[in-house]
Amino acid sequence: MDTLRAYVELMRLHKPVGIWLLLWPVCWSLWMAAEGVPPLHLLLIFVAGTVVMRSAGCVINDIADRRIDPHVARTAQRPLAAGRLRTSEAVRLFAGLCLLALGLVMMTNRATVLLAIPAVLLAASYPFAKRFHHLPQAHLGIAFAWGIPMAQTAVTGTVDWRLCALLMAASVCWTLTYDTYYAMADREEDLRIGVRSSAILFGRWDRLITAALQALSVLLLAVVGVYAGLHWPFALGLMAASVVAIRAQWLIREREASRCLQAFLESHYFGLLVLIGLVADYALHAI
Repeated sequence: MDTLRAYVELMRLHKPVGIWLLLWPVCWSLWMAAEGVPPLHLLLIFVAGTVVMRSAGCVINDIADRRIDPHVARTAQRPLAAGRLRTSEAVRLFAGLCLLALGLVMMTNRATVLLAIPAVLLAASYPFAKRFHHLPQAHLGIAFAWGIPMAQTAVTGTVDWRLCALLMAASVCWTLTYDTYYAMADREEDLRIGVRSSAILFGRWDRLITAALQALSVLLLAVVGVYAGLHWPFALGLMAASVVAIRAQWLIREREASRCLQAFLESHYFGLLVLIGLVADYALHAI
């Protein structure tokens, strides 16, 4: 039972916020590609794939950080850092999750399978990004956004790159925003151990830059709405999502670690409200 619990914690299944943050942009793309409810089998494949790839990303992240995590209070009790699992066990789990993800994507079409190759490379390389540059959060944003063209291709067989570029840009800006909140909570310890992050790069301009990035993501999603011919339900969803973004800026105003972490944890509601607006828009105009 203790070993099972350690595997669950290694995959962060007990902390599902990362699943939601990855899933909502994928669902934006599925609904827009299908212009309504996507085929059930594709929805199930992408939900399962999101859980599997997020789990794999957490595992490879902890493998990469196994010598760093013991020195950070928030991560010191993670299974590898605390010695509850061996590195070899984590590597086998990562390989198994990648095989499971391959099995899922093979149930789609050839174009989606080809798009899955860079998705795996992005997910596997992200944990090492903070050793080489100060914007690993942007690397994560691209990795998270890559599900957008995959979802569209799975539904339609082709990619509308203009629409996908807008959606991906909005998703990357949003991810860079909320992952900077996360990095702000760890900034002092990251400085001490020499890890790079957007919070360190932005410095005293962190609040202004995250506000600008979040505003840009809202603007890009508004352009998506115009481009796709969406209506007032989507606009209402985007307005509600903007309230979540404004609250996050209020939470980080004093840069308290606990409040920055709370802003991160609440950020997935932004993506959910955008999705609700999309679902309502297509449902209303299908009547």
